[in-house]
Amino acid sequence: MDRFQEMQVFVAVADEQSFASAARRLNMSAPSVTRAVAALEERIGTRLLARTTRSLHITEAGQRYLADCRRILAELEEAEESAAGSHAVARGQLNVTAPVLFGELFVTPLLVDYLDQYPQVQAKALLVDRVVNMTEEDIDVAIRIGDLPENNLHRVRVGTVRRVICASPDFLAEYGRPQHPNDLRDASVVLAASSTLVSDWQFMGPEGAITVRPQPRLVVSANQAAIRAACAGWGLTRVLSYQIARQVEAGELEIVLADYELPLLPIHVVYQGGRKLSAKLRTFVDFCTSTLQQNPALNPVQDA
Repeated sequence: MDRFQEMQVFVAVADEQSFASAARRLNMSAPSVTRAVAALEERIGTRLLARTTRSLHITEAGQRYLADCRRILAELEEAEESAAGSHAVARGQLNVTAPVLFGELFVTPLLVDYLDQYPQVQAKALLVDRVVNMTEEDIDVAIRIGDLPENNLHRVRVGTVRRVICASPDFLAEYGRPQHPNDLRDASVVLAASSTLVSDWQFMGPEGAITVRPQPRLVVSANQAAIRAACAGWGLTRVLSYQIARQVEAGELEIVLADYELPLLPIHVVYQGGRKLSAKLRTFVDFCTSTLQQNPALNPVQDA
């Protein structure tokens, strides 16, 4: 077995956290996978995987080597794509990440459309409300809302979102429309515990920065649940504008305190890649950016 094959085996074992699962993924026997990793460790001269009868963990040296393996194998794939020519067919595994609700509303539908057009691509979507380390978790493309900590990755801006306060028309008719952020202090509020907007609410007004700490009577575990409660007339909630675009258009929710909103948050498509992108990555980034840039929920007005 050559070094590239050993790297592929090691990456599969690290991904699956199991020799048996890696063997099934690679269509190899479990003893062959075990021997390949053992030979790799013997040649390198260090332990890459810590094994017990019940678990398997990657050592510190293994984590460093895993990152290098991913990079080298990606460069090999890139070289093969380049050798095949600029019109190479998109193929292979595509790994994408996005925030949970954004992924459900926007990324999953466009992934389905993309896969219909490129039948030799397989996709995996990691939808989580945290910033994923793209290298460590083998992610090709990420949708990021807000600041971008990674400076070594490619990025394309595809839209903006607002941090908004909303409630149902019936609730506002009964309890009144707040005129100032301080009006929220004693209001009926529902919060999503998973939201980054859950603690102090920040605003910006003529008098400068304003901070309000609401006292919610209802806390739920997901943004969608908070939105449903607001639509049912239970109270006010704070969300990102894309999350309620459909409800606002349908008249189920209304946005309040727009004059006190913080600056817009940018949305970027972020991706890894060397000098020449694989056909898989190039076509998906183009498809993703074009689709999102045309979505009115993310681009309600043109940037000045």
